[in-house]
Amino acid sequence: MKFHNKAVYRGPHIFSGTPMVCIRLDLEELENWPSNKIAGFNEKLLSLLPSLHEHGCSYGVAGGFAKRLAEGTWLGHVIEHVALELQNIAGSPVSRGKTRSVRGQPGVYNVLYEYETENMALCAGRLAVELVNSLLPEDLQGLTGFEGLYGDYEGGFTSIAAAVDYVRAIAARERLGPTTRAIALAAKRRGIPVMRLDGESLVQLGTGKYRKCIRGSVTDATSAVAMDTAGDKALTKKLLEESGIPVPRGSVVSNEEDALEAALEIGYPVVIKPLDGNQGKGITTGIASEAQLHEAFLFAKRHSNAIIVEKHYEGRDYRVLVIAGQVTAVAEREAAQVIGDGAHNVSELIERLNADPKRGNGHEEVLTKICLHDQIEKYLAKANKTFASIPAAGEKVRLCGTANLSTGGTAIDRTDDIHPLNISLMERAARVIGLDIAGIDVIAEDISKPISDLTGAVLEVNASPGFRMHLHPSKGRANPVGEAVVSTLFPAGAPSSVPVAAITGTNGKSTTGRMVAHILRQNNYNVGLTSTSGV
Repeated sequence: MKFHNKAVYRGPHIFSGTPMVCIRLDLEELENWPSNKIAGFNEKLLSLLPSLHEHGCSYGVAGGFAKRLAEGTWLGHVIEHVALELQNIAGSPVSRGKTRSVRGQPGVYNVLYEYETENMALCAGRLAVELVNSLLPEDLQGLTGFEGLYGDYEGGFTSIAAAVDYVRAIAARERLGPTTRAIALAAKRRGIPVMRLDGESLVQLGTGKYRKCIRGSVTDATSAVAMDTAGDKALTKKLLEESGIPVPRGSVVSNEEDALEAALEIGYPVVIKPLDGNQGKGITTGIASEAQLHEAFLFAKRHSNAIIVEKHYEGRDYRVLVIAGQVTAVAEREAAQVIGDGAHNVSELIERLNADPKRGNGHEEVLTKICLHDQIEKYLAKANKTFASIPAAGEKVRLCGTANLSTGGTAIDRTDDIHPLNISLMERAARVIGLDIAGIDVIAEDISKPISDLTGAVLEVNASPGFRMHLHPSKGRANPVGEAVVSTLFPAGAPSSVPVAAITGTNGKSTTGRMVAHILRQNNYNVGLTSTSGV
């Protein structure tokens, strides 16, 4: 096989309305060898990738592609399906593909398949070619020029596991984070164009004058002043308290002596946290002594020079998501913990927990792996335990003071449980800070009962809240929070893209384009025109 060229279609194109990668390849001698004529090929392929049995292909039902293999199909078509399946196994739900011969060039095909991220798809294409080539008889093997398809891969297919790991590693680097991805997918389901503008998470929804931009859960309607306010925890507490919203009593300090004085005034136990921290970084809860305060202060100082000392509340940890002024989802967060079996120590139990495929590094999966570090070790010491301790069967061992997902915590959906008075308080809190999308951290005995300064408090109002806990709770129903954001940016019936008309043919294309543009202008439309005559 010989590689000719590639194209990456990011929007509608002559083959489809779906973004696709196109590989033009020449089968050369393999044009005479459809799949049913290559001894053992189909069996080996389906054995390596049994999930190909689920591909419907032109038959539209599971088993359709396997039937095409048995009937005899050309290897370009096989490569298409393998490239799709490698992406699927790596976590990208893509399904659309097509392979078409190039007119007037026998054996030359355009192999097209859907993608989520470009480099991942190009690598999947290269690996698909390598895999198919490896299953051919030695006298039919041979690849020319495919480093031009994806040159970062050195070539030489070894195993499906290695191939999937390679594709998955690219996906982990390039795939949108769970929050941005949820919004982008919701937009696509609405038929709204989606375009990634950088290598990070800046995404454009819609086109032309209708476009909106997001980065995570920050939209182009999010106030910079509101984000700065939310980032200043002391100011946030002041504004909330003035609005009648219960918040923990506390103060901001810059040195350990003032922290100790504040703790004594508030009364132990207290919480110490950085003034401008996030994701639970630098926070220590349940501080009950001067010695504990000393360690907690040094820990918080790693993240900020200004430190908050505030009252510690016993209760459940909740995150309330407010979108466009309305409570949209509520999750109860549980801190990372292991459950003893009477045989394994804490370190081994953490290792078993991390083996769950739902857990990944950082935010790449639904849950985050628990890392063994000194803060967990110190937290365990409070319960007279170490990583080597063997908990009794059924014993729950909490690993850290905060319940953030980023530290290995889990979430339970409580959207249907929140009391109407608490809904009113949370919506007011978001309005006070001025955020269009806010994640409000609440400590309370029970979110289904009204909170007061005796039974609970609003701890923080977060800009750019993560959606993972609402999209994939460990217990309870998932909430369509991505759809809620898209509905805010593009209300039902609102336009999202500028219509584009393409005119093709042999002669008169530019003239026809000018005529159509003239007609539209006469009807008061603002028209852009490009043709061989110019722009």
